Amino acid sequence: MKAAFRTRMLLLLFLGSQIQCQPSLKRTKPMALPRPKYEQDFTMPDMAALPPDGGPRFNRLIFESSPYLLQHADNPVDWYPWSDIAFEKARREDRPVFLSIGYSTCHWCHVMERESFEDSGVAAYLNKYFVAIKVDREERPDIDHVYMTVCQALTGSGGWPLTIFMTPDGEPFFAGTYFPREARFGKPGFLEVLKRIHNVWINDRKNILASGTQIVRALPTWSGASPGDPLDRNVLVRAEEQFKRSYDANNGGFGGAPKFPMGHTLSFLLRRWKHTGDTVLRDMAVHTLRAMYNGGIYDHLGFGFARYSTDSRWLVPHFEKMLYDQALLLRAYTDAYQVTRDPFFARVVREIATYVQRDMTDSSGGFYSAENADSEGKEGAFYIWKKREILDVLGENDGTWFCRWYGVTDKGNFEHGLNILHVTRNADDFASVLGITSTEFEQKLDTLRHDLFIHRRRRIHPSKDDKILTSWNGLMISSLARAGFVLNDDAFLGAASNAADFLLTNMVADDNTILHRWKAGKSGIEGYLEDYAFLVDGLLELYQATFEITYLVKATQLHKTMLRKFLDAADGTLFRTAHNAEQLIVRPKDSYDGALPSGNSMAAWNAIRIARLSGSSNEERVAERIMTGFSSQVRQAPTSSTVMLTALDFAVGPSREIIIAGNPAATDTREMIEVVRHTYLPDAVVLFYPGGKTEQQVLRIAPYLQGQGMVGDKAAAYVCENYVCRLPAFNPLDFQHQLYSK
Repeated sequence: MKAAFRTRMLLLLFLGSQIQCQPSLKRTKPMALPRPKYEQDFTMPDMAALPPDGGPRFNRLIFESSPYLLQHADNPVDWYPWSDIAFEKARREDRPVFLSIGYSTCHWCHVMERESFEDSGVAAYLNKYFVAIKVDREERPDIDHVYMTVCQALTGSGGWPLTIFMTPDGEPFFAGTYFPREARFGKPGFLEVLKRIHNVWINDRKNILASGTQIVRALPTWSGASPGDPLDRNVLVRAEEQFKRSYDANNGGFGGAPKFPMGHTLSFLLRRWKHTGDTVLRDMAVHTLRAMYNGGIYDHLGFGFARYSTDSRWLVPHFEKMLYDQALLLRAYTDAYQVTRDPFFARVVREIATYVQRDMTDSSGGFYSAENADSEGKEGAFYIWKKREILDVLGENDGTWFCRWYGVTDKGNFEHGLNILHVTRNADDFASVLGITSTEFEQKLDTLRHDLFIHRRRRIHPSKDDKILTSWNGLMISSLARAGFVLNDDAFLGAASNAADFLLTNMVADDNTILHRWKAGKSGIEGYLEDYAFLVDGLLELYQATFEITYLVKATQLHKTMLRKFLDAADGTLFRTAHNAEQLIVRPKDSYDGALPSGNSMAAWNAIRIARLSGSSNEERVAERIMTGFSSQVRQAPTSSTVMLTALDFAVGPSREIIIAGNPAATDTREMIEVVRHTYLPDAVVLFYPGGKTEQQVLRIAPYLQGQGMVGDKAAAYVCENYVCRLPAFNPLDFQHQLYSK
């Protein structure tokens, strides 16, 4: 590849350190074909009706539904959405393609738009010599995955906005992230990059094309499966050791700045504590969860977590709030509450859920995607404070101790003398200094937080990305269902059920094909692997929280459809796109659990749970083949695959099947359910075996339950391991004893 990459290496001299909206996950995929057949809300405009190249008053993105694309609809750049038309234009006019990928709540995406895409000079040059395509990474994670993989492979880093230059056939030859309008701190200016790329396109085309071809040939090795020997317990031990080595004992979390919440990783550590008895694993997770809540990454007035912390102390966040972070952290705090029984963690669970239900829930029942980091053109402006403003709102006395509690000073802890609220003190000690009880302190603090929250509502609120994604909704359904069951909160269970019913009605076809996105009353984009896997996870948890058999039935149906549409029969792993989906320059697979779990990891976790719920040895093999298909990657970086390791942990066991048989309205049945509610059971699946009309539905899924029903008119609880069950328990104490005994 040395000669072919000569031009690429010349271009890479322009790449400095990459400023990122967030470090990328492993990504992979591109090219251009027709829009997916399920895209219901796309109508290509009459091109003749648009203003000519050189500075349209609006561009083709005005016809899109994505909030991110619509943000760019009035740019002077003649943007195209990802479409055949754009690539045909590039081929016809012999131009390279400029691909820009981002999302609506990305701060540096907004910066690059203001500096470059709204600049008439930059736009004129782009429009004259390039075909510009804008992609919302949340609507098209397949495209993003392909080109992010390219960026990481070529530059060693990645993030958003993602900047790609490629041939009219979709072959990339240059990659980067954010570029300023003018050269700054060793980073080339975007207009300079455009001019030099245009020059090599005209004068050194041969090497550009050779580089693109070589990159495309290498892509499958960068983004495919890596089969090896089957995974075993040793991988779990290696992951634990690596987490211990990278743990920040002072601040919580792992490694240095930036720090990401990674709720699924913290849940994995609690799970491993349960299996191993290693209290270090538990304490790392619990300390990190406390530290994150106390930090500025948490919104102490309106609740919810920001995307990540730019420093190691969790103080200064990138202020955007993502639905998937709320979902994964909601689950982690729920797990921590079950482990510790500390009311602190239950309070955090309720606060996160309050934020999601108040600010991120559509009237249809679905959950919105994100809230922006920026308002009034400034990052974090909605969330930061001058001390004087707080004193004016709360009064001198209350405001003074409120500021002391949240680390607010005249000097400030952020830019320009502004403050990010964060907790640096112990509540009991602080209450003692104030001369009040801890309970009185908490009540007073809640009142003042509410008063300041009401005042903050007068500010210009960050924009909201109100599209509803099946995948992210599946994660939130899963976490709300679990939280609702553990806290016995009908509101949480209702929110999870409403969202599930919305998705099943609007995003799932009669043949169990899933759609990816819903916006403004219209669904579209054929679903990706994550849509199937995450929704199945949500339905499995919702069944185990409500025991509504329809959710379990639908989960198994969607899981089967997923295998039919995404399975690579050669190695048992799953592609990210369906067999009939748009063909990009590579069809990748992924096992890396970054900010989001990978589809393969979640599919393996679903398969092993369905196997234990149903007694299906076939689903055991599905899970095993997925894990074996990525075993080399997982062994190389086990801490990057904690959801895959969660599936492995459950598979190697010991794990249990718990069956509660009874009348759901009867007191003795409810008492048995209460035992499960109050017990941390990461090693178990739970089935409810009722009498009456739904009995046959349950038996069709789990035929091994035959004969394990009520005894007479008494509720019975069965604790089984590998489908071998102990004698039934008929009272809560005996049931609890069986759960805690080995």
